[in-house]
Amino acid sequence: MTRDPNTTKERLLSAATEEFAAHGIAGARVDRIAASAGVNKERIYGYFGNKQKLFDAVVGRALDELAEAVPLKGGDDPAEYVGRVYDFHRDNPVLVRLLLWEGLHYRDEVLPGEGQRRAHYEEKIAALGESLGLGEALGDEETAAVVARVLLSLIGLAVWPAAVPQMSRLILGTAGSQPDLREHVVEFARHALEARTPAPA
Repeated sequence: MTRDPNTTKERLLSAATEEFAAHGIAGARVDRIAASAGVNKERIYGYFGNKQKLFDAVVGRALDELAEAVPLKGGDDPAEYVGRVYDFHRDNPVLVRLLLWEGLHYRDEVLPGEGQRRAHYEEKIAALGESLGLGEALGDEETAAVVARVLLSLIGLAVWPAAVPQMSRLILGTAGSQPDLREHVVEFARHALEARTPAPA
């Protein structure tokens, strides 16, 4: 019986996602990934080349899932976008772990596919600028820089509770697991945007 290579790759990516999220690049074991996927570990090298390239493929796929699940379009309510990002990472903490491992591994080095990822965020900056009524002003370097910093701050606000859940628990106690934390994050974002965003020219 011939195996579908796409199905095999998908099983490998799914197994690798869990392994890398738990152990990072250095700690992940190719043999564990292969065993979990139910394939010979030589398939990993055949499909992906090496463990690091497999990790990069896993991160890329996870980011694609995020982009599809939580798009940001011009005209969207930025505070509600923060809520949707919060929901995604609360329900899918694996991506946050992968990004933390990626940061530890690559640090300030150029990331694989960095140009494409940068272009993705530039699209988000443009969409956020449009939502804030600053679309035409984004040609101004200073305004574009402000909107870029706002985007980074909004994502950080939404993701941090999932990235360090122990901090939420220590600071908030049982309140950290309640729905009112999401409401607070959204409202905090709304007030911060009203206070920080420059008025349209």
